[in-house]
Amino acid sequence: MPSKNKLQFTYDMDKRLQKGALLMLALFFTTFAALAQVSIKGKVTEANKNGLPGVTVKLGTNGAVTNEDGVFTFESVEAGKHLLTISSVGYETQKQVVVVKKRPVENLNFVLAASTTDLANVTVYGGSLTRSGKAIEDIPGSTHYLSPEELAVFNYTDVNNVLAFIPGVNMVQEDGWGLRPNIGIRGTGSERSSKITLMEDGILVAPAPYTAPAAYYFPSAGRMQAFEVLKGASQIKYGPNTTGGAFNMVSTPIPTQFSGMLNANVGSYGMKNVHAHAGTSTEHFGLLVETFQQSADGFKNLPNGDPTGFNKSDYMVKGRINTGKEAKIYQALSFKIGYNEEVSNETYLGLTDADFEADPFQRYAASAKDKMETSQQLYSLEHVIEPTDFLSVTTTLYRTEFARNWYKLNKVNGNGISGIMGNPADFQQEYLWLTGQQDSPDDIFEVKANNRTYYAQGIQSRLNAYFETGNIKHAPEIGIRYHEDGLDRFQWVDDYKMTGGELMMTTKGQPGTDSNRLEDAYAFSGYFQYGLTLGNLSLIPGIRYENIYQTKNDYGKNDVERSGADLKKSSNAVAVLLPGIGAEYKISGLLSTFAGVHKGFSPPGSKEDTNPEESVNYELGIRANSSAWNLSVVYFYNDYQNLLGADLSGNGGTGSGELFNGGQVHSQGLELEAVGNLLHQVSTHFKLPVFFTYSYTSARFQNDFESDFEPWGTVTAGDYLPYVAPHQLALSLGLEHRKFSINMATKYQSAMRTIAGQGDLEPTQSTDEIMTMDLSAHYFWGNNVEFYANWNNITNATYVVSRRPAGVRPNMPSVVMAGVKLTF
Repeated sequence: MPSKNKLQFTYDMDKRLQKGALLMLALFFTTFAALAQVSIKGKVTEANKNGLPGVTVKLGTNGAVTNEDGVFTFESVEAGKHLLTISSVGYETQKQVVVVKKRPVENLNFVLAASTTDLANVTVYGGSLTRSGKAIEDIPGSTHYLSPEELAVFNYTDVNNVLAFIPGVNMVQEDGWGLRPNIGIRGTGSERSSKITLMEDGILVAPAPYTAPAAYYFPSAGRMQAFEVLKGASQIKYGPNTTGGAFNMVSTPIPTQFSGMLNANVGSYGMKNVHAHAGTSTEHFGLLVETFQQSADGFKNLPNGDPTGFNKSDYMVKGRINTGKEAKIYQALSFKIGYNEEVSNETYLGLTDADFEADPFQRYAASAKDKMETSQQLYSLEHVIEPTDFLSVTTTLYRTEFARNWYKLNKVNGNGISGIMGNPADFQQEYLWLTGQQDSPDDIFEVKANNRTYYAQGIQSRLNAYFETGNIKHAPEIGIRYHEDGLDRFQWVDDYKMTGGELMMTTKGQPGTDSNRLEDAYAFSGYFQYGLTLGNLSLIPGIRYENIYQTKNDYGKNDVERSGADLKKSSNAVAVLLPGIGAEYKISGLLSTFAGVHKGFSPPGSKEDTNPEESVNYELGIRANSSAWNLSVVYFYNDYQNLLGADLSGNGGTGSGELFNGGQVHSQGLELEAVGNLLHQVSTHFKLPVFFTYSYTSARFQNDFESDFEPWGTVTAGDYLPYVAPHQLALSLGLEHRKFSINMATKYQSAMRTIAGQGDLEPTQSTDEIMTMDLSAHYFWGNNVEFYANWNNITNATYVVSRRPAGVRPNMPSVVMAGVKLTF
């Protein structure tokens, strides 16, 4: 029998063994856990490969910030799949799933693209073709992004000059300043940019996008940070117009830290431009204030010496409050308030061909009273919430208001000025009166006050998700929008006579005795698209839904009180599903091809017998991208079942705003782009950047019809659409150094018809072939001061750029501008 001491010894020994076993077990599991936890290390850079400090990197609920070299590290990361989110204000957010196994994950590299803006509800999956990091070839569709660096080269304030470097965009010049541009995409028609979807920071910005989309208000191009154009199937989630494309203007974002900019320049014809902004951000707050002031004396001349220039002012405030980046559920609430006003001495009255040859920059005496006065307000409130790393919801409440009164000559002796300028030989007496060569009787000149107010408001929300299953990446997105907009026309006509070369009022009109009506639109829209990536293949199928109800209440010219005594009502409703799909295949690391097909649509207006515009649109393209070059070739084909035209005074019509059915049209073309650096791998101190774009567009009617829409008239199958240039080309070549840069740009546009037709161009029914050259030079003094000079149209070439609204119009003559840009 064992002794008590021996039993005690055995008991103690067992306890020590148990403790030892437990300790060894603990050490085993600790060692195993340590072996199962590894580190993740990576680097975040800009497109120029410079490291980005202060970038937020999230790994699940854990967060890190890149150091001064752009490097981040996570220690003790468990094995499994983890979502890395890379974000910084001013740059596009990137997400990537990282698989952690037994070894440390190193050499992760992220190149951040310049962001659109904190308030932008448009997501472009990629950035600039030239200088932003995230390659735009990831988009299954034709999309273009002009970055802040690209826009700074020439400091253009005319959006026509900016868009000349995007293939497939059709433009018709009018006033020489780009105040109310005429932009189309892939043959849609360019009348007041009414056939494309216009946005600022993802918010519809046309005066009344459904009721009256003609862009008599257009955001100031000089205020913008970047521009985006989406074509093909990539535009399916942006409406209401989905045939040609969507154009988004990106405003200045709230900065990540206290900073600002002052850019001021002066130039020919009394040009003065000032752009200034300042802002800051803290962990939970951000603020930006901004102004843009633009003015000029004008480059045209009235007989009495009255001004022909303009003044335009922009003011903007943005603010943001947000949770910390490491919050379990990230949220941000942002607001944007903008105000714009303009006074411009612009006219619709052009010149006869003979007078253009004598002096292309003269204006007739009868246009001396013409003046456009406008004001626009924009309000938006946006909420962003990220319930998980894989899900975000963005909701935006918005409203725009626009008031304008374009007081301008409309008729002479009862005849429209468009008809007089188009056939001066048939209106010799009217011509002598409007040029001031002869005095006229009383009430000969009708000067119309085109007094209108617009509103647009709505709420839109989108949900973005991202996850992976096996080797498949999923990116579903769903969005909805309820939108209202409307137009109030309350116009009148004042009568004048010509005496001694001056207009004298003879009869003052009563407001409401010309056009006197209200129009409204109520639209619900939504879209769903599902991005799928499997290896080298990416697909984005999607569908859009539009349900629109439009009304018009016309009170007539004799009911200025709007009692309803002569009220005429009309309405129109349409509901449509718009499917589409885009696909991209990466043939190699440098080469990819893409294709897409989608259904296009434009609203029909309130006229009861007008059908919506419908089309089926195709594109096929190939891209080649390397560290030195980006090349792309795209073929497009748009098959219109019913093209719509708008009766706008801006295109020589009556100004009723009504839409016309135009029948079948086929628009097809080719788009080329090449961007690169000719000194790549040759010099580290100098760059020789080259930017080349070319567009071929052929848009032809496919049926015979008679139209009350003047630019169409009597149409025969095979006729070309008016104001669509078959050939457009832009070439920019520069020499850049860290201390200076010199760039030259050449822009070419072939002659185009001004009336539908075929065969040889008629000189009196076409524009000129246009080629202009611009030169810019910059000197960088330290990191915060830049001196620059621009010389636009250096050959001082003069061309017929348009024959609408009423008569021949010239391009801007040679202009020299010099300025200084300060940053802090």
